[in-house]
Amino acid sequence: MNIKIAFLQILPGKSLDENFLTGKKACIEAKEKGADIALFPEMWSDGYDLPQDYNKLNSLAIEKESAFLKGFRNIASELQMAVGITFLETHSPRPLNSVIFFDRTGREILHYSKVHTCAFDLEKVLDGGEDFYTADLDFGRGTVRIGSMICFDREFPESARILMLKGAELILAPNACPMEINRLSALRSRAYENMTAIATCNYPEGHPDCNGRSTLFDGVPWKKAEGVRDMCVFEAPGTPGVYVAELDLDSLRAHRRNDVMGDKYRRPDKYDILSNWNLTGETIIHEPTEI
Repeated sequence: MNIKIAFLQILPGKSLDENFLTGKKACIEAKEKGADIALFPEMWSDGYDLPQDYNKLNSLAIEKESAFLKGFRNIASELQMAVGITFLETHSPRPLNSVIFFDRTGREILHYSKVHTCAFDLEKVLDGGEDFYTADLDFGRGTVRIGSMICFDREFPESARILMLKGAELILAPNACPMEINRLSALRSRAYENMTAIATCNYPEGHPDCNGRSTLFDGVPWKKAEGVRDMCVFEAPGTPGVYVAELDLDSLRAHRRNDVMGDKYRRPDKYDILSNWNLTGETIIHEPTEI
């Protein structure tokens, strides 16, 4: 059983209305290409525009019940195709970088806000999300358990690990940055160590600081018939487009049953240092030892 994922690697417009119409057109194209789910790049509602002035920033943020999001809920239902729509979300005291997934009936199944914001850069004006979530996505021919992480989340192994522990088989990752060997390697590692597929949708060339190269890592690093294999089963070029890739869920599930990664041989009782900050309210920083 396969699920078809559409990467809406497209350029945003200059207004919320323009982005809705461009996004709708891309969703229709995705459906025509046979997609079961369409994924937008990061913060599609305003094209990842982050004014550092709070008045301007808040004027771009939208409510969860906005016409923009209700419109994509309706698109999902009309097309009978799941949609992962990203947006700058109204929130107090500061906005959130969020994604909502609507299933093929238009039902909201997952709402996630970026936990690891790029607080060293433009995202210092945002609040971070509180947790990672998973949900079962019924795509008609079957069901897959999905989760989400957004862009910089990928650099923290804990993000994908938590999603794996919550049952995620497929992580859907909106993105807005240049995808190069190191960031792609992080995605590959997250997929490998968790036996989890990861689909990342980026903005194309022509958008500031982005270069396309949306990817699907299928989470299966070897098969008996093939031996060691490349988990990157799809990589888009830099150009704008609606690209569709297939994930072999049967192959992924067989690997998860039979291989040794994921949760099978973890030793959580040995990982106290990962949560020691709870003891003092501060992260413990260990100074390097001189050799």
